[in-house]
Amino acid sequence: MPGPRFCSQCASASLERRQPAGDDHPRLVCAGCGHVHYENPKLITGCIIEQDGRYLLCQRAIAPRIGTWTLPAGFMENGETTEQAALREVREEAGVIAEILCPYSIFSVPAISEVYLIFRARLLRDTGHFGSETLARRFFAPEDIPWEQIYYPAIRQILERYIAEREAGIYGIYMGSDDNGKIHFIR
Repeated sequence: MPGPRFCSQCASASLERRQPAGDDHPRLVCAGCGHVHYENPKLITGCIIEQDGRYLLCQRAIAPRIGTWTLPAGFMENGETTEQAALREVREEAGVIAEILCPYSIFSVPAISEVYLIFRARLLRDTGHFGSETLARRFFAPEDIPWEQIYYPAIRQILERYIAEREAGIYGIYMGSDDNGKIHFIR
């Protein structure tokens, strides 16, 4: 994963990857001032919103994979709670004002240093307007979901599990990882 090119402390271009003394991971370290530049996973938050047995999906208008479908979700911003970030993404990407019901899934994707935190939410109001990152948004019945056009494998697994739970009438916190193929479900 590429990191910064210049030190944020002294502006030196002398950054090197090495293991600092007392640390257990290689880090990006400034050879000039010794500042350690930590690189941490990105947190993606979003919501599963169901209405009348149909699920809200957004069609991507931005790279990568323009035209594919996903849950309304995106990167958390500094200064937000996870809940605020998820509700902001739903509003921006789908034009929906929602209310969080509970956390639903924590899914790690170590290969690309991302963690997905997906909430169950309910629609409060549909503004009818969505942002520039979305080509279209639509509520799909489970049998009409364009499964082969769901871009992120993590989102597909989360949504598949949720629909199965909905049909069974049970919900838990779904924890998984695509790193080892094992999925954990806590009731």
